[in-house]
Amino acid sequence: MHDFLTAALYKFVELPDFAGLQAPLLACCEAHGVKGTLLLASEGINGTIAGTHDGVHAVLSFLRNDPRLATLEHKEAHAAHMPFYRMKVRLKKEIVTLGVPDVHPALMAGEYVKPQDWNQLLADPNLVLVDTRNDYEVAIGTFNGAINPATHSFSELPGWVEKEMAEGGRLAPVDGKKPRVAMFCTGGIRCEKSTAFMRAKGFDEVYHLEGGILKYLETMPQAQSQWQGECFVFDERVSVGHGLNPGDFTLCRSCRDPLSAEDRQSPLYELGVSCAHCHARTTEEQKQGYRERQRQVELAAARQQSHIGVRQPGSD
Repeated sequence: MHDFLTAALYKFVELPDFAGLQAPLLACCEAHGVKGTLLLASEGINGTIAGTHDGVHAVLSFLRNDPRLATLEHKEAHAAHMPFYRMKVRLKKEIVTLGVPDVHPALMAGEYVKPQDWNQLLADPNLVLVDTRNDYEVAIGTFNGAINPATHSFSELPGWVEKEMAEGGRLAPVDGKKPRVAMFCTGGIRCEKSTAFMRAKGFDEVYHLEGGILKYLETMPQAQSQWQGECFVFDERVSVGHGLNPGDFTLCRSCRDPLSAEDRQSPLYELGVSCAHCHARTTEEQKQGYRERQRQVELAAARQQSHIGVRQPGSD
């Protein structure tokens, strides 16, 4: 039985008074029993919240009462368990960190492509298709033909673009003309900002998937899909597939990398302690600490309680 509603949301919009929104927004979330993380910056809002249906929609209504956020969109998913343990409203310089000044997605983003039109765009053999997510996300699933920039953080993407714009690179001009570029990410926020960056670099034909991978998986029939694998998500589901059904990946509680069933068969995998990706990077003292944490998690589960000491993915 799915008792909890999760809502992922973002909007690029000018919010010069964003700091003053923090306290009333947090109070609204707490009053309605909603948990998760919301980020506020002068460029907009971003985050994921969860709670009862009425509680989540009360928070969404509170946000949309601000005329600047009246058109705020969100994506819903259901869960049998509360995916978050706390509510945080944080102030940031950027709601998604690119680290490049004077990039304004609200004014400069590329052209939206709806999920039902995405396959037609991908059929262009001259299109440069770029996955703007981090390497560990790309590793478990991506679109056919997509380029993996192999970044560890979104702020590394501009450096990759600069390198690929050089002669012989995949973004280099052909006969004096820059290529058509399409970009995508989990929910739309990274590709919206990255396409604004591409336009600032002089690319005229730049597209991004409206609603991101999640909207594509939600709306595109699997038989017609160009997606391969699963999509990493920053909550306790870890990954989802077509129809946004929960995937087969779990999370390493040490390094927070997604782990397949095959990964979990490794002799270096220990539940809550280590996996093949991180086993060599942690000391035995650290592993002992992780074992104690896992013991506390299992005790809490046996008592049907939440263990709030577990760090959530993306909770830095």
